[in-house]
Parts: sequence; structure tokens; C-alpha cells
Amino acid sequence: MPSFIERFEPLAREYDALFCDIWGVVHNGVTAFPAACDALMRFRTAGGTAMLVTNAPRAGAAVARILDRFGVPRQAYDAIISSGDVTRGIVEARPGETVFHLGPERDHSIFDGLGVSFAPLARADYVVCSGLFDDTIETPDSYRDMLAEMRARSLLMVCANPDIVVERGDTLVYCAGALAEAYAGQGGTVLYCGKPHPPIYQTTLASAVTLRGGRALELRRVLAIGDSVRTDLAGATAFGLDCVFVTSGIHAEQYGSRDAPDAAKLKAIFSAAGVAPRAMMRALVW
Repeated sequence: MPSFIERFEPLAREYDALFCDIWGVVHNGVTAFPAACDALMRFRTAGGTAMLVTNAPRAGAAVARILDRFGVPRQAYDAIISSGDVTRGIVEARPGETVFHLGPERDHSIFDGLGVSFAPLARADYVVCSGLFDDTIETPDSYRDMLAEMRARSLLMVCANPDIVVERGDTLVYCAGALAEAYAGQGGTVLYCGKPHPPIYQTTLASAVTLRGGRALELRRVLAIGDSVRTDLAGATAFGLDCVFVTSGIHAEQYGSRDAPDAAKLKAIFSAAGVAPRAMMRALVW
């Protein structure tokens, strides 16, 4: 069973770069976590490279503007790599094909500058799913008929956000990953652009090396930080990275409480997933 650590600084000395999740670690969808921002800034001051890695279905530049509004200092990170960035690369690689965008209007910036031709579902060549149209009232079950229509046409779904749920303040809301999971359950083909799948880690690693002036990064010197077993912990482990698991995020209610997580429940969750973090923290604190 991995141990709980109260402060990040002693462990941080062993790593040259961080691949840090955003939602649930750096902010909760409403406001920034000052201690986490401070820890990232201190890591950078000590010479480390802090990469924010997110399943947000928007370009990294758009995510940065959102973080500005939440009060996350730009000094807390070197760069942001989003599943939206990976999605844009996939769309760029399919010129001349029409897209049906399944998701809210606020995510439409993911297509900015790509010259995409959009079409209704009945005529589209493939689907880019960035979320539910209205995640305040809808659930994946609301899309049963639409997913069946997609399956009948054998459409590819490009999932711009593999998260199943995410915190928005004290509420959990469904994400694109929930629709992708439902579609795959019907036999549909899904291409996932974010964690826990390799492309976003490959993109992040290449970006970090560039930011470090081309100096190579050994995977053993890269640490992932996240609050999701399914995406952050599983993805980091599969890519060969150590991971610090933050227990106050989306899984908190599954193992007691944010302030006093149940060690036995945590052990059972890790065992069921076949993964284990290097260490655990209730929240990221230097």
C-alpha cells in the first residue's frame, strides 16, 4: 500500500518534470487551489519543468484563459497540453471530411482555424465528441437514440475528453468519456485523444523536451500527479511514469471523505484497477 505524504517537496527532488492534472488537483472547476499552485511554482523555481496535462476538449491556449479566470498563476506551469490539442491534430489529418460536433457550443473553439466542414449527423463522415450538449440536465441515457444512429452508420467517434465525470464545484457532471463508453458498449469505434491513452503523454513528453532546450527526459525522472484512477493513475502507469495520487478529487466520496480517506477502500480501488501510485496526498502541498 503506498504511503500518504503530507508535503511534496522531499519527493519532488527525485524528478525533473511533472505531468500534472488540472481539474481536481489545481482547481475544482470554480476556483484555484492556492497550495497546489504554490507547489508547482516552487518546483519550477527549483529548476523543474511543470506540464499541465488535461482532458479538456479545448486547445491549450483556451485552457490557459480559463485558468486565468480561476486565479491560477501563469508562473505555475511551463505549458498546457490538452486532449483538445490532440483532437485538433486528428481533425487536421482528415482533410475534406465532414464533422458532426457532439458537444456544447463553448467547445467549438477546438475547431478554430482548421477549416472544418460541419454536417448534420445523417450526413457527417465522423463525429467529434467534446461532451454533452447540456451537462447540467442530461445524462448518457439522453443520447441512446443518437448513439444508435451513429452505430447504424458505423461512424467513428473522436473522443476529445475521455473523462467520465468531472467536478464542478461540489457537483459531478458527465463528460465526453461517458458518451464514448456508451458508444463503445454498442460496438461503436472510438478514438480517444486524452488520458489514459498514449498520444497525450507522447505529445506532452515531446513538448517538455523542447521546452528544456532539447535535453532528453528519462521517464524515471518524470512524475505524474492526478486524482483519477482511471485516467491519471492508469495512464501514467501504462506510459512508464510514477504517479502521486491526490485523494481529495473526484474519487473522494468513494473512500470515506476528502479529509480522512479510508486506507482499506483506497487499497481495494487500486487493486481492482491493477495499479498503485508512488505516493498519495490529500492535496498537492509543497
